[in-house]
Amino acid sequence: MTEYWVSQGNKWCDFCKIYISNNPSSIRNHELGQRHKDNVAKRLAVMRKENATKEKEQKETARALEQIEAKAQRSYQKDKAKFEETRQSHELDDQEWQFDDNSGKWVTQEEAYASPQFSSNAGISGPNSKFLSTSQSKLVKEKTENKSQNGPSPGPVVSYSLNPKRNVKGTPSSLTVGKRKRPEEKCKAKVIPEEEKAALKAREAARKRVEEREKSLLGLYSKPY
Repeated sequence: MTEYWVSQGNKWCDFCKIYISNNPSSIRNHELGQRHKDNVAKRLAVMRKENATKEKEQKETARALEQIEAKAQRSYQKDKAKFEETRQSHELDDQEWQFDDNSGKWVTQEEAYASPQFSSNAGISGPNSKFLSTSQSKLVKEKTENKSQNGPSPGPVVSYSLNPKRNVKGTPSSLTVGKRKRPEEKCKAKVIPEEEKAALKAREAARKRVEEREKSLLGLYSKPY
C-alpha cells in the first residue's frame, strides 16, 4: 500500500530505481545529479559489454562454421579424387579382360591374342559383357532344347518291343489283328510259281493221309457195338 501511495503523482527512474516528483524541475535536477549520471554510465557499460560478448560469440560461431565448411570441402575433394582413381583402375581392369567364345571364359588380353581364333566380341566389358553372356546362355539353352525335340531322347536305346507277345503253342487266336496288306502285296502274293504249287498240293495230300490214318487211333470214328 505504501508503494502504491508513493507512486501516485511520482515518476520512476529506472537507472536509480527510485521515485521522483513528477514535475519538470525535479526531473531535471535528478538527471543532472551525479548519482543518476553514474548509474547511467554503469548501465551503458553493461550494455556495451553484453553487445561485445554477443559480437564475439557471433564471430566465433561464424569462424567455426567456416572451419566446418572448409573441412567438409576438403573431405569432399579427397573423396572425389579417390572415387575417380578407383573408377579409372576399374576401367583398366575391365579393359585387361576379354571374353573368349572358344573357351567360354574371361581371359586376359595376352591369352586372348595368343589363342589361334579369338572372338570378335573380345574386349567388351561392363554391362555389355553381362548382356552378351546372358544372350549366349539363352542361345545355348535354345540349341539344347531344339536338339532334344528333333533328335532322339536321351538314355539307352531299347531294341526290343516294350510289350512282346508270348510264344504260345497251338493255333493262333482269331482275335489277333494281322498286318493289313497293301494291294501291291496282294498281287504279289497271288503270283505263285508252279513248283511251289506242286509242293503245296503234295503237303496237303500228306496231311490228309495222316489225318485219315490217325482217326482210328483217336477213336472218333469207331464202329458202334
